[in-house]
Amino acid sequence: MIGRTRRVANRITVELRLGAVLLVMCIGLTILSPQFLTLGNLTSLLNNNAVNLIWAVGLLVVLIAGGIDISFAVAASVVQYVAFQLLEGMGGGNWWLGFLVAGVLGIALGLVNAALIHGFRVISIIITIATFNAYFGLLMFFSGGRYIYDLPDWWRDRIFVFEREMADGSWAELNLAVGVMIGCTVATFVLLRLTTWGRQLYAFGDNPEGARRAGVNVSLMQALAFGWMGLMAGIAGLMQVNITKEIVPNALYGRELEVLAAVVLGGARLGGGKGSILGCLLGVMFVAVTQNGLNLLGVSPFAFQMIIGAAILIAISTSSIDLGRRGVRRAPT
Repeated sequence: MIGRTRRVANRITVELRLGAVLLVMCIGLTILSPQFLTLGNLTSLLNNNAVNLIWAVGLLVVLIAGGIDISFAVAASVVQYVAFQLLEGMGGGNWWLGFLVAGVLGIALGLVNAALIHGFRVISIIITIATFNAYFGLLMFFSGGRYIYDLPDWWRDRIFVFEREMADGSWAELNLAVGVMIGCTVATFVLLRLTTWGRQLYAFGDNPEGARRAGVNVSLMQALAFGWMGLMAGIAGLMQVNITKEIVPNALYGRELEVLAAVVLGGARLGGGKGSILGCLLGVMFVAVTQNGLNLLGVSPFAFQMIIGAAILIAISTSSIDLGRRGVRRAPT
């Protein structure tokens, strides 16, 4: 009970600290750039980061279970191409069919990661580096690197969950991806906090051997974590196409470290067993506000990459990491 109370207090401390830093950043940016705290900029900020937030809640589940996945952005690109081919074969499809196809494809790619990790008893970062390269290589080979613009009408339609005309004639809008992101966030919160599976994921990530001895199904936990990540990757890929109105094979390449940095800054421990939805959202918004602020201030985009690198180093240095235990087969006692 004392240990649980201490973990909750530590989590709240991380969230409060990050929230305070984010608030100070927002105040500073408002002073330096009056454009920052406008409805148009804030809605644009959410629209531009909705896909990252969908990925982030999926990655949170993987990190809580003690894993790391860096293949999800490429998996989302694979889902885009394969879903397009399947939907074309079905006569174009619709939103319901699109979510179904993208979700199933994403789960399948996630389960490939889980099966390889469980089967080879290798730490997840090694496996996902391998699948990252395999997925991307296969995608470029079969697509030829070609862009796809001739999409079904429903996939290109501009759908908004919020619209307001500004005094200068411009519009402040929240697109469909923001609504889907909210749904994915709520679903992940329910999984982690309101289900037995969620409690088992925390237990498994915190102490895999202890959880196994307590009767937790190890293969099921890995399948659930990486399957959920795959589901979020598939949905995010579907939303990315709706935002950009095109399918580009390498458009999402390289965004995985940005999302990883955000989630671990939000308090998710790289060693597993720790993390929250609120911390995850604060971490993503910290990264998003940093990037947006640098753009408004006219700072070189390379500075953002340096900040992401520093964030990952800080997250690693402040986390309790024991990645080696994930790849070792323990003898039963």
